[in-house]
Amino acid sequence: MTTKTYSVTGMTCAHCVASVDAEVRLIPGVTDVRVDLAAGAVTVRSDRPLDDDAVVAAVDEAGYQVAR
Repeated sequence: MTTKTYSVTGMTCAHCVASVDAEVRLIPGVTDVRVDLAAGAVTVRSDRPLDDDAVVAAVDEAGYQVAR
């Protein structure tokens, strides 16, 4: 089990949270996603090593950016 937290910029509302959650859950192996709007953070759990590029791409697809 792998858990990583990413800082995400641009999220301002519940719709933002839902969009990021839905896209990140599509990554193979992801078992849980927690989006903290106030902190601008997304915590991802996976049953395999997480591909950071896949997470960045999923957040981008939702319309937001992972802060690096």
